[in-house]
Amino acid sequence: MTEQKGVNPDLAGRVYPAGDAYSVGREKIREFARAVKATHPAHFDLEAARDLGYADLVAPPTFAIIVAQRADAQLIEDPAAGIDFSRVVHADQRFVHHRPIVAGDNLVAELHVDQVRAMGGGAMITTRAEISTVEGEAIATTTSSILVRGEDQ
Repeated sequence: MTEQKGVNPDLAGRVYPAGDAYSVGREKIREFARAVKATHPAHFDLEAARDLGYADLVAPPTFAIIVAQRADAQLIEDPAAGIDFSRVVHADQRFVHHRPIVAGDNLVAELHVDQVRAMGGGAMITTRAEISTVEGEAIATTTSSILVRGEDQ
């Protein structure tokens, strides 16, 4: 058996099932908000969030990346994918929110490999993470594109 070299072109269409749930905590929201310079009081103060009609602190919109990257890790760590992470360049990230993420949510993400496009000696891979609560309520859809540079690049 020969060792696979480079990105597996047959990844498109593959689905990685949801893994362990990610519990969204108040302090995680506050830390993330500080890191991305989000200053809205609803990210930090429970009363401010409740005044807006939320049950708890509201996460900044890009907080969904935390859950999405946990799903992406399944692809990156899959030996059959042929991805050398040291050669990965993040090309694009998009979010579609179905409802805000709030403290107390328990989230999971199913990862879909939507496209693999050969580019020189490398490949562009587009994935979609469908993020939901453990009960199945849709929360966000994230779409990510990564470029895996070929060995000659």
